[in-house]
Amino acid sequence: MADRAIPNAGTLKGWRKSSYSNDQGGSCLEVLDDHPAGVPVRDSKAPEGPAVVFPSADWRAFVAAVKSRSLSA
Repeated sequence: MADRAIPNAGTLKGWRKSSYSNDQGGSCLEVLDDHPAGVPVRDSKAPEGPAVVFPSADWRAFVAAVKSRSLSA
């Protein structure tokens, strides 16, 4: 199985902040598009920290569920 983490996400360029994030220091995440291993996700407050890499299909399914509000608690 491929490694699902990037120890120092700060070495990668092109991160974008979630559209749900704001400038008031709330819980923010950033994603990196077009990465060959999938979709890396990191905490925007710790840019040099690790990133978790999700398979692209799983990430698309998650985003679709969030947008449709079909996630259950």
